[in-house]
Amino acid sequence: MTKKFIFNADDFGMSEYYNKAVLDGVNNGILTSASLCANGEKFDEAINDIIPNCSDLSVGIHLNIIEGHALTDCPMLTNENGIFNNEYISIILKSFNKTFMLQVEQEFRAQIEKILAKTKVDHIDSHVHTHAIPNIFRLTARLAEEYNIPYIRTQWEKPYFVPSIKKYLNSKYPPNILKIILLNTFTILNKPIAKKYNLKTNDYLIGVGFTGMMDSSTIEYGLKTLDKDCIAEALIHPCKYDIINQDSHHFEYLSTIDNNLKNKIKEFEFELINHSNITN
Repeated sequence: MTKKFIFNADDFGMSEYYNKAVLDGVNNGILTSASLCANGEKFDEAINDIIPNCSDLSVGIHLNIIEGHALTDCPMLTNENGIFNNEYISIILKSFNKTFMLQVEQEFRAQIEKILAKTKVDHIDSHVHTHAIPNIFRLTARLAEEYNIPYIRTQWEKPYFVPSIKKYLNSKYPPNILKIILLNTFTILNKPIAKKYNLKTNDYLIGVGFTGMMDSSTIEYGLKTLDKDCIAEALIHPCKYDIINQDSHHFEYLSTIDNNLKNKIKEFEFELINHSNITN
């Protein structure tokens, strides 16, 4: 079997609900990997209570310069209180500024080293795809090689159709199409950089076109379009709540424990793996 599928949870460590989703999705479902935020409010809980109880979990670094507190003094990335305050377009424009990039490197190093001091990692990605910005991707790839992190996420997504009109008649879908165009363009530029630094990466990503609407069906139909040998990675942001919740992140959690989706993965001849299976 040469079609491989990595099911990854982003934002691990951001809250107790993200942590609960990872724990249950790995031990009672089909979640294979999670990307950990060094500045997450529940980082210590993820390290002490979740990872030790998920023996098959592949842990990655989820670099974050979009949300929350910085670990370092980086005034071009934060407000006066040390809270990140740049939007994505602003980061793209500032990525051509040498001082800004030095501050990004300083912050990335602090986040990487904080996580590596606590647990083994095998992949690296970022919150809101900031590492996909070409100048930042080049920096991230260099740091991945330096810190012996063998896998870096790229963002090529093949547009696909999901038979649900609600997925399209909303305020989320049109901007997501623009994201696909932008991130696919970045991926064309970034793939040679990953190769230069001898880093493994995915062929396809599932999770951009339906950001904010991810569930079992969006994952199923995304995989259904991939009919050749490849490594596909789906990113979700799952939260497990203790009560019935209609939040989109809760539906993302439900996809990780969906036996029907598990059967569809097999039906489409994908092998369910984690990042360490690729890098080893």
